Amino acid sequence: MGVNRRRVGLALGGGGVRGMAHVGVLHVLEQEKIPVDCIAGTSVGSFVGAAYAAGVRGDRLLKLAQEVQWRHIARLVWPRHGFVSFSRMESYITRFMGDLTFDDLEIPYAAVTADLTTGEPVVLKEGRVAPAVRASCSIPGVVTPVRLNGRLLVDGGIVNNLPISVVRDLGADLVIAVALGVPPADPPKGPFGIGIAAIEFLIIHAADDPATADAYIPIPVWGLGSVVRISMRQRLIALGRQAAEQALPAIKAALAESGLKAG
Repeated sequence: MGVNRRRVGLALGGGGVRGMAHVGVLHVLEQEKIPVDCIAGTSVGSFVGAAYAAGVRGDRLLKLAQEVQWRHIARLVWPRHGFVSFSRMESYITRFMGDLTFDDLEIPYAAVTADLTTGEPVVLKEGRVAPAVRASCSIPGVVTPVRLNGRLLVDGGIVNNLPISVVRDLGADLVIAVALGVPPADPPKGPFGIGIAAIEFLIIHAADDPATADAYIPIPVWGLGSVVRISMRQRLIALGRQAAEQALPAIKAALAESGLKAG
């Protein structure tokens, strides 16, 4: 790596099971030898981003995506603060990548969370990685919050679901952003569909403007099923690959404009 090479960062958005698409995107970037110098992730983006930053890549990352089940990361609890606990997620993360701190990671990484008391975004870049990822993934009202560093933390998707600015703060000169969800052309139907669509739009607007990224990769999925159904994993990985391949000309053009090239 040349000392004058400009730094490339990834912003990985949240979206539950849709995060499988991140794996497809990363697989294409690896195949094309596109450098990644830092990562920021929200919710499932923090999960996939942490694995990549820890060196879980290529076939290992694909294997992780193909094997993980809800039972590995979640368990039902008495609904005092949420219906589900992600305490198993910490153990799972520790098993596949080690009980690492942020300083142990191969590349700089940040997890985006929200303070449930103040509503402020909280970007985690220090301490142990596993609880930071758990906090970033803890959907308020559904998953129990995480008390960390004196704060009660929940899913960062309510404050910044596409952390482009966070990647810039990590030192990226060029940012590739991956958003998990594209609104369909047709309006939603029925009260349930309308409600889910409203939540989706709120999350989209609780994000950095995609136009501030140098390359933008939207994954064309929508609806509750794509958020929770593990059975969609192969389709989502394939959609991530396809979207990344379609974005390659724009990515390579951005790299060239910055004086970089793939490989």
